[in-house]
Amino acid sequence: MSVDSLARGENRPAPSDSLDISVSGAAVDVSALLLNSAGRVRSDADLVFFNNPVGPGVTYGSSGIRVDTRAVPRDVDIVAVTASLDGSGPTTFGGLEPTISIGPDLSFRMSGLTSETAVVCVEIYRRGDAWKVRAVGQGFDDGLAGIATNFGITVDDEPALATTPAPTPTPTVVSTTAAPPPVPTQGALAVRSELFAPTHAEVQGVGIQKQGSKMARVAMNGEIMARSGSMVAYQGDLKFEAQGSGGIGNMIRRTVTGEGVPLMKVSGRGDLFLANAAQDVHIIDLDGSDGLTINGANVLAFDSSLSYRIGRVQGAAASSNAGLFNCIFTGQGRIAITTDGQPVVLNVDQPTFADPQAAVAWSSSLQTSVKSNDQLNFGTLIGRSTGERFTLQFSGQGFVVVQPSEQPPGGFVGGTGGGQQAGVGGALGGLLGR
Repeated sequence: MSVDSLARGENRPAPSDSLDISVSGAAVDVSALLLNSAGRVRSDADLVFFNNPVGPGVTYGSSGIRVDTRAVPRDVDIVAVTASLDGSGPTTFGGLEPTISIGPDLSFRMSGLTSETAVVCVEIYRRGDAWKVRAVGQGFDDGLAGIATNFGITVDDEPALATTPAPTPTPTVVSTTAAPPPVPTQGALAVRSELFAPTHAEVQGVGIQKQGSKMARVAMNGEIMARSGSMVAYQGDLKFEAQGSGGIGNMIRRTVTGEGVPLMKVSGRGDLFLANAAQDVHIIDLDGSDGLTINGANVLAFDSSLSYRIGRVQGAAASSNAGLFNCIFTGQGRIAITTDGQPVVLNVDQPTFADPQAAVAWSSSLQTSVKSNDQLNFGTLIGRSTGERFTLQFSGQGFVVVQPSEQPPGGFVGGTGGGQQAGVGGALGGLLGR
C-alpha cells in the first residue's frame, strides 16, 4: 500500500476515525494537546503526555499518540500532536528531518528545522462533522514547556517538563481570576491601561490565524503570500519581496480586467500582522476538492501552497458592464479574506442571487450567470432604474459569501482603474483601490 506524503501546511481528510500517530528519525517524546476553538487547552488534563497518558479520545503510548475522533468532546476542535527532544541525543532539531506517520496511509517529513527543541507536528482538527489532518512542522526553542505555555498552560518547573525524568510537576492552566501580568513601565511610573487586558494580547497558534476581528497574525517559519501594503507589524527576521499579480499571465490579464492581487512574498521566522483598511478578517481552509472564486479586493493573505488565476465569471458577457473577472484559488492551504462588515454565508442548495458588488467569494464549482432586472424601455433610457440592474445567479452545490456593502473601492460599473482598467472592458477596474 502506498503512503501519501504531506507538504508543510497541507490539509487532508482524516483517513479513519482512529489514528495512530508516531514520530521516527529522532529521539523524541510525543505528546498531544486538546484545544478549543480559540486554540487553548480547557484544563491541565488536556495535555496528554508521559505523566498524563490518557485524555478524552486521546491516549499516549510508547509508540506515539492514538486519537479516536469519535470520543473527542464536542468542545475540542483541535488535537495538536507535538514532539520534544528527550535529551538522549541532539540538543536541537537542526539537521534532523523526523517523519510523522498518521496511520498507514499518510506521512509528513519535517525539514528546515534549526534551533527548535520541540515542534507541533500535525493537527487533527474538526471541520463541520468531519475531521481533517494538517501538516504543521513548526516549533519552539524551549522544549515541551514552550509548547505547553503557548497553548495556555503555566509550567511550574520548565526543565522537568521538557524531559522524561520523574517526578515531573503537573502543569496548571492559567486561571481567568489570576493576578494580572506585570504592566510595562515608563521611567519610574507604571503604565496602566485596559489595553493590557488579555483580549488585546497576541493570539497563539501556527500559520494564518485571526487576531481579533480585523487583523490576521501569521506565525512564520517559511513563506506566505500577502497583499502588498497589508503589513501593520512584525516581530522576528522577515523578508518582504514584491511579486506583482501572480505570474506574467495574470499580470497581463490584470492590465485588461483590473482584477488581481498586488502581492508580496513574506519569508523567514517570526510573527507577521496583516490588515486592510480595518475590514473584517475571515479564514478559509481549502482541501483541494474545490476552488474558491474571490474578488481580488478581498484577498489579504494565503499559503504559498495555493495557486490562483484570473478568470471571467461564467455567464458574464465582456461586452456589457456585467463583465466580471475574479481570482480563482485552487490547491490545499489557508487563505485570509476581508469583508466590508460582517458577512452572511449562503448555502446554495436552490437558485441563489446576489448583488455583484456584495458577492465576495463563492465555491468555484458553482454555476454562475448574470440576470438583468431592468427591461430596456423608455424609463431606463431616461435614467429610471430599480438600482439592481444586474444580479449574479448561483446554482449547484456550494456556498456564497455576501458582505453588507454594495460599494467596493473604486465602484463597480466603469471602474476607476488606470489605463484599460476603466470602462466596459474592465468592470472591476477599481476594485483594488484599497
